[in-house]
Amino acid sequence: RELLPPWLVIVAGLTGIVLLCVSTKDVPVAPLRTKYGIVLDAGPSRTILFIYQWTATKANKTGVIRGCSSCPVQGPGVSNYSDSPQKVGKSLEPCLDWAQKEIPAEQHSQTPLYLGATASMRQLNLTHPTLSDGLLAALTVALKSSPFSFQGAQILSSPEKEAFNWVAVNYVLENFFKYDWRGQLVPSGKGMAGVLSVGGTSTQLTSQLEEENQVPKEGVRLQLYGQMHKVYTHQCPCHGTDQLRRRLLSLLIQ
Repeated sequence: RELLPPWLVIVAGLTGIVLLCVSTKDVPVAPLRTKYGIVLDAGPSRTILFIYQWTATKANKTGVIRGCSSCPVQGPGVSNYSDSPQKVGKSLEPCLDWAQKEIPAEQHSQTPLYLGATASMRQLNLTHPTLSDGLLAALTVALKSSPFSFQGAQILSSPEKEAFNWVAVNYVLENFFKYDWRGQLVPSGKGMAGVLSVGGTSTQLTSQLEEENQVPKEGVRLQLYGQMHKVYTHQCPCHGTDQLRRRLLSLLIQ
């Protein structure tokens, strides 16, 4: 067997002495604190509460998050409570109670809570704005009573919602960035995927436009991970799953 060089034995011995003599209190390691956020996605047919978490790590000034868990709210979508808005807050209570158990108590007051309503609430706002305002007011009261940091409840425009969908899909596909062999965040070098979103009342196709003069007025510009993305959504109203189901039932009846 080969013998270790004398100088290597000496260095190893000195290293061992240093490690034994230095108390663990002398070299504290502060773990990255995990932060949490809550999003309530109020869709046409149901509402889902999502919990996200992240640390201080950022990629080109944009946070790196991951989905933690979710809780489907029992009952129909929030727009179905237009005749009894006092009940919409009660429907959220089980999932809000569940979120309190999932997130450490000391972080409840620092956890942002946000609700975004989509297509059915947009339609209700167009046809019966007083009813939609009453629902948003009831939701605001219910969410403000939770221990979390309520950030607002609003009806998302279709371009906003689909831009969020586009970001989510390309984030999961690691099209914005990737981890290299050292575990560091670097640009992925991949192109962006288009997203076909089939909802309850409509279908949307969202994609990135490459040239500035291609961006329509209703397009959305997003600054993410050090790059500007210009996103446009093509609307296909009345082509959602609910409408297709009704058409199918009508044909079967005929």
